[in-house]
Amino acid sequence: MSSSATKPLGRSGHPAGGDQAIAIVESLSYDGRGVARIDGKTVFIEGVLPGERVRFRYFNKYKNYDSGGLVDILEPSPDRVTPPCPHYGVCGGCDLQHLRPEVQIQAKQRIVAEQLAHLGKVEPQNWLAPITGPALGYRRRARLGVRHVPSQGGAVIGFRERRRSFIANLDTCPVLDPKLAALLPALQAVIGELSRPDRIPQIEVAVGDENSALVFRHLVPLQDRDREQLCAFGDRHGVQIYTQRGGPDSAVALRPSEPRGLYYRLPEFSVDIRFQPTDFVQINSVVNRAMVSQAVRLLEPKSNEQALDLFCGLGNFTLPLARHAGQVLGVEADADLVQRAQENAQRQGMANVEFRSADLYRETAPTPWGEFRPDKLLLDPPRSGAMEAIKALADPLPSRIVYVSCYPATLARDSHYLVHVLGYRLETAGVMDMFPQTSHVETMALFVRP
Repeated sequence: MSSSATKPLGRSGHPAGGDQAIAIVESLSYDGRGVARIDGKTVFIEGVLPGERVRFRYFNKYKNYDSGGLVDILEPSPDRVTPPCPHYGVCGGCDLQHLRPEVQIQAKQRIVAEQLAHLGKVEPQNWLAPITGPALGYRRRARLGVRHVPSQGGAVIGFRERRRSFIANLDTCPVLDPKLAALLPALQAVIGELSRPDRIPQIEVAVGDENSALVFRHLVPLQDRDREQLCAFGDRHGVQIYTQRGGPDSAVALRPSEPRGLYYRLPEFSVDIRFQPTDFVQINSVVNRAMVSQAVRLLEPKSNEQALDLFCGLGNFTLPLARHAGQVLGVEADADLVQRAQENAQRQGMANVEFRSADLYRETAPTPWGEFRPDKLLLDPPRSGAMEAIKALADPLPSRIVYVSCYPATLARDSHYLVHVLGYRLETAGVMDMFPQTSHVETMALFVRP
């Protein structure tokens, strides 16, 4: 990789009269950008790796930092690889395909450790081995944008482009489940045949252990001919077809009219979890199985104990916990998910588990779990964290807390409260590569009462 001709550079690295500069990349930020410094000012650069000497172009300059993008690699990192996707760099779905997968997870653990130390003022006594799975073909849930662009031949289907509101025109996607990725060209064709292709803004895709489904969002009523074409598409490709005229709860099955439900299995616990194609489920089935197994092992539920699962969703952790604990309570804001979680429990004859619907970000008295006194607690909150729920805990506090986080900064913030206010010990933590090829990182942490 050689340098391209540019304007002469000054001593600071800034080009004379230009918007490009040369920098040596020091590390990766939490969002996958390289971190460099020029004249003492931090610059976040897309598409670069630690140790590389690069030429970059400034995107924006702010008071405390600047941002930019790669122009040329002058000295590449030995960890740089050729991205497996031809759309990488344009499509915004992935941002780390240029880094070897085994090094991606190392970088993510370093970022989590830094966030815990700097924001939380905590450090785990030991680190768990990272949980990893396939680097490609892992994604069983996705929301694909659709746009009718006659100048590009019709329907454009994909994720949003990086730093732009346009839809990347994908004919393949290596991170999608292969069954779904193979359908992208055919989906473009069938959308173009509909009466109003300009009024189909998105397609939601979902894959279970046996079946898969597509949910077509439409902004105007579908005509009979449209329904016939979508049904024929489903029959031809062996996928269930749903239509959605409004929010997620408006999705209805089109073909077949009474489809076999989607489900995934957690074989270690003899648990099947059924879900609707618009429901939230963890997108990486291999990592999810290992994650649930590790969470139950760390929590150590016993037959004479009560376990509380907050932000429980469909019962991804709740139902496996119920195989070991005496009583389990799951709390979740989405009432539809709570109903399906309860149905999953009933279907499998679990009488020792209950689900309740409640907003865990509201300060209420009594708490949503009322008189239920957990011996063990599992937290799996969204990016905003679980501070409100943690502050609502009352004596006697749970002896062990497993915290599953999708955002290191809020995990660090909540860890500070658990350790420095409530007196827990951060015994162990570990990262999980739920989203390979992206900067997204999941973390599991175990807090123990001394």
